Amino acid sequence: MKSIVFSILIILGMTFISYSSEAQTSKVRQPYDTVGFASHSWQMDSIMARIHRDQGKLLKRTLAEAGVTEQTTWKVVISPHDDYTYVGYLYPAILDNLKARTVILFGVAHKAKQLGLQDRIIFGYFKEWKEPGSNVKVSPLRDEIMKELPAGMYQVSDSMQSIEHSIEALIPFIQYHDPAVKIVPIVVPYMTLDRAGEIARTLAEAIHQAVEKRHWVWGMDYAIAISSDAVHYGDQDWGGSNYAFYGADTAGYIATIQHEWEIINTISGNLTPDKVKAFTGLTVDDKDYTQYRWTWCGRYSIPMGLLTSYYLASLYGKELQGTPVGYATSIDHPHLRVDDIGMGITAPANIHHWVGYPAIGYK
Repeated sequence: MKSIVFSILIILGMTFISYSSEAQTSKVRQPYDTVGFASHSWQMDSIMARIHRDQGKLLKRTLAEAGVTEQTTWKVVISPHDDYTYVGYLYPAILDNLKARTVILFGVAHKAKQLGLQDRIIFGYFKEWKEPGSNVKVSPLRDEIMKELPAGMYQVSDSMQSIEHSIEALIPFIQYHDPAVKIVPIVVPYMTLDRAGEIARTLAEAIHQAVEKRHWVWGMDYAIAISSDAVHYGDQDWGGSNYAFYGADTAGYIATIQHEWEIINTISGNLTPDKVKAFTGLTVDDKDYTQYRWTWCGRYSIPMGLLTSYYLASLYGKELQGTPVGYATSIDHPHLRVDDIGMGITAPANIHHWVGYPAIGYK
């Protein structure tokens, strides 16, 4: 959920996008957010250097407290996707141990309502995504997966994938450590938990079939990354909405962080459908599944990604264990300086407007 002003600027002035996938002439997906995220390799070099220089102690402490070492290899991660200046160290904290050569990415569909999309996962036709290092190729796995899915379970929309920032935030950090990485981008719009479970089970079977043909090992050859910021909080600059559930002051901030950890702990430990159901109960309105109960933008991407992972693990006769690697907010640590490298912010960060960042790894 980005700033309304930023979205209008992008749509009206900074980027031109065709809203018909059939009319796309380029098969390279272009960057959408060139303000909050890096779009050049030299920017990523600076971001990584500054994280280790300015936030190195915070990064090391976060990893040590979570028991994450260089040998840790995640099969599945949940990563935030906000401005690099705000999230900072938490990106490498969760993504550095994502070591697979192909990553299946589940993103948020922030503007699904604008395009009338719901109840189906969204793929794109793009063959490559333009990234800071070089273009990242979309894996042939995508087309193989689509062939195995019933037509009613998915839709192809370059328009949706073009204007969605939640996946593009993660790729530069993944690419930084593996320039040859390939991706399978999937965007998840509104849907009920029952519908997500139905799609996830079939999707897991399709993924399993495709990777088994290649003799791929989960975690080493392929992995899953789920994109989601945590709470979007405050009483200002949310397009007229008031998300200050506990009040926009210190007491409200403390109460909110406690509630955030309740949500994170719900999907930690041994992963089960009941835990995903509990997460949905905490984040989605029980009377209208298109509405928030608690403002996590990944209220659909997380259930889809985790249920797919659960059913995939079941096909191997395994269980997944989730470890909270860290949690931060846009106001709880010093921000990385980015204004001198052609980057900036897309929304304010203060007690009246802040965002939470979850980082959870599963193996």
